[in-house]
Amino acid sequence: MEQEQKTVQENDQEQHQEIWSWGAGTDGQLATGKLQDEHSPKLLRSLSAVGPPITLLSCGGAHAIAVISGGRVLTWGRGSSGQLGHGEMVNSLQPKFVKAFEGFVVTYVAAGWNHSGFISDSGAIFTCGDGSFGQLGHGDYKSQCSPQEVSYFGSKQVEQVACGMRHSLVLLRGNVENQVYGFGSGKRGQLGISTDKVKSTSLPQITMGLTNLKIVNISANGDHSAALSGEGKLFMLGGNRHGALGDSQKTSSMNNVSENGSIMTWGWGEHGQLGLGDTNDQTAPRVVSLGRKFNEERAATSRVYCGSGFSFVLRTYDVGSVMR
Repeated sequence: MEQEQKTVQENDQEQHQEIWSWGAGTDGQLATGKLQDEHSPKLLRSLSAVGPPITLLSCGGAHAIAVISGGRVLTWGRGSSGQLGHGEMVNSLQPKFVKAFEGFVVTYVAAGWNHSGFISDSGAIFTCGDGSFGQLGHGDYKSQCSPQEVSYFGSKQVEQVACGMRHSLVLLRGNVENQVYGFGSGKRGQLGISTDKVKSTSLPQITMGLTNLKIVNISANGDHSAALSGEGKLFMLGGNRHGALGDSQKTSSMNNVSENGSIMTWGWGEHGQLGLGDTNDQTAPRVVSLGRKFNEERAATSRVYCGSGFSFVLRTYDVGSVMR
């Protein structure tokens, strides 16, 4: 990332990662070890020192999933529907490894409102958590407290999974004709599987309208879905509450990383999820302060992840970098 001030670094520097969280925390989703909201960013020292760096993070309704280098999986936060995958339906205030994935290399994860999806390097997909709308894709409406493979995709290889409030999307690998599938609640049309209203489906169905397109990315949030084509075209479907489909100026809360590395937030701030030290809403972007070390360290990259009312920042920088 280009900066106004150049950074002089030694060659082959070791990289270090810092993880910060803030916002809603009453289910343990901030990984602070406390059941309380945080209105300002908190440095998670224990998670920052877990060992291999986090390569992927997904935040859901009140839980989070992290993949560390090497493909191991950590989950924490609300677990009342089994979404943490630990074999029980209880919350976890601290990140815990998902034992069901010992011996697996997990490459992609997604956290929904109360369910979770995981993809292994072989292209297999696993789900757990709330299944009352069929969002786990197992052909029933049961919840699962341990990850179960979605057998429908046994002969196919999955690239991505996206989990919304009560539905899921799947993107297959390669140049296959039918790339995108949906399952779970379809009340708002978020599955895109039919021109008629579909209450729910517990088995994956082909998403219509995308069959002749090369889709490279999928997303699910609340009761709407999105798919991005290789040509850069964005396709939206589902509920349009708060202008979710892009034809309104209304938003909830937004986080962004500027060109110079500053993190800016605005919008809904009821739980302190804007990280500005209060619970006020903001109509214009404001810079989040993560301390002098964070703001002045230039040899760094930052990634922001948002759940429902809470946020995480992963910051990676070179140990020993010196400002000149």
